[in-house]
Amino acid sequence: MALFALRRLVLAIPLLIGITFISFLVIQLAPGGPFDYLRSEETGQDPKLVQKLNEEFGLDKPFHVQYWRWLSRIVRLDFGRSFQPDARPVLAKIGERLPITLFLNILQLLIIFTLAIPIGVASATRQYSLFDKITTIFVFIGFATPDFWLALLLMILFGVNLDWLPISGLRSLNYEYMTFWRQQWDFVSHLFLPVAVAAFGGLAGLSRYMRQSMLEVIRQDYVQTARAKGLAEPVVIGKHALRNALLPVVTILGLSLPGLIGGSIIIESIFAIPGMGQLMVQSVFARDYPVIMGNLVIVASLTLLANLFADLAYGVVDPRIRFSSRRRRR
Repeated sequence: MALFALRRLVLAIPLLIGITFISFLVIQLAPGGPFDYLRSEETGQDPKLVQKLNEEFGLDKPFHVQYWRWLSRIVRLDFGRSFQPDARPVLAKIGERLPITLFLNILQLLIIFTLAIPIGVASATRQYSLFDKITTIFVFIGFATPDFWLALLLMILFGVNLDWLPISGLRSLNYEYMTFWRQQWDFVSHLFLPVAVAAFGGLAGLSRYMRQSMLEVIRQDYVQTARAKGLAEPVVIGKHALRNALLPVVTILGLSLPGLIGGSIIIESIFAIPGMGQLMVQSVFARDYPVIMGNLVIVASLTLLANLFADLAYGVVDPRIRFSSRRRRR
């Protein structure tokens, strides 16, 4: 298992370089530049200032030279500085947004997996029942509802018409003047709408995957044999069937890990949450290349590690995978 993980990590290095190369190329092909706003006549700036800034940041160099300089800095974990007027280090800008995005996405994943797995198991074990039909309708609604549309509806209902919940940010303007418990409620109330919207679609999809996986497992011969031996149904489902049915869930969990850092661009933009998703949108509009590439490198690295995590988790969930690898070595 350790040799397999090491081999995958070594093979991930050229793949990561290829991802960064394509991303860097696409960014360079996009029209405009980070200092084009200085060309406006309203700013009163000398057009030569743009040329001077491009030379200072090396943007006037050929593509291969720019990429090599950027790659040599990344090897030293130097992500450079932002092209924005504050010229802050990229890691500093990402670092102040990262905790918010991590907290929101971990909370969202906990809600999704805590509810989706029991719902999927209950739907599979009660196939074609009233509960199964209700959850099927819920899944169709969840798949068909766009996040931005649902977010706007909930904001209008709970934030504008009923005035129950705040609709933007994570804290109220008078947060500092509240009592301790009032501050906690204010923070929690700001989380209701964005977390509910983000978890709605994921809950619908994962519960459906779990249902289908469980249906396939409970039809296997070993499950029927366990029932024939007189084992209680909770033991058959919980001990024999559920573990093998979790394989697709492990895959989805692994693919969800990069989203913990990348954040939800739509949710964070609509609810004005200062996370990684909002930072990415702002950086794209501002042509802030160092911040864009820094975010892409982190997300791409996490994607590769997530795939490795999913492969290793298969061996924990399903022992047959580990046994088959031992037989091949023999």
